[in-house]
Amino acid sequence: MPLVLLCGLPCSGKSRRAAELGLYLREEAGKKVVEVAERSLAMGRNLVYADSQMEKELRGVLKAEVERKINKEDVVIMDSLNYIKGYRYELFCLIKHTQTPHCLIHCETAVDVCSSWNQSREPEQQYSQEIFDALVMRFEAPDARNRWDSPLFTIQKDDTLPFQAINDAIFHRKAPPPNQSTLNQPLSSTNFLYELDRVTQEMLMVSCPLACRSEASQLYSAEMAQLIHADYDAFAHFPLCLS
Repeated sequence: MPLVLLCGLPCSGKSRRAAELGLYLREEAGKKVVEVAERSLAMGRNLVYADSQMEKELRGVLKAEVERKINKEDVVIMDSLNYIKGYRYELFCLIKHTQTPHCLIHCETAVDVCSSWNQSREPEQQYSQEIFDALVMRFEAPDARNRWDSPLFTIQKDDTLPFQAINDAIFHRKAPPPNQSTLNQPLSSTNFLYELDRVTQEMLMVSCPLACRSEASQLYSAEMAQLIHADYDAFAHFPLCLS
């Protein structure tokens, strides 16, 4: 069913918002919620984000997990940085292909607050200062004018989630249409027999008059030959009649 993306700086409160939304959807909306989070993969975040190839592999694993869990009944909440615009577009293409709505929740928390929250974590859960600063620099903020970032809900650290608005966005809005170039085209038209009969009739209408004209021409030639032969016989007997 729908996909909800969390987006924001490191330690900006994304996991807290994901938990709040999941609780609301389960208890108030009666929906089954599935969460996809990078922390569940048991990968060292500093190790991953220090290596571009490992980070790319992490994004691929998360995307595959989202694709595997999207279905007709569940709400999938993706709790990750999702800080790259191109990656959010890839996820948008995924929901277009599966024909399901989505929304984006941007946890817009000040950098100094995020840094303070990072320092308050357990040492094994912290981002190193170098990695934290690099992720802040690389962050590409979402823009509601982009269709892959819309509908967008921007949440400050002391805001309450607009639960009803999010509920309406993912349950009362049509899914974006799939790209025509990615649709499987039918091997033959659904009215194939009708088209076959129509084309056959058109061919008969074209060929029948030609056949009729050919037959009439042959008949006309035969009649003319008989008339000429009859006139010749009459002329041959004409002198005899005068005598």
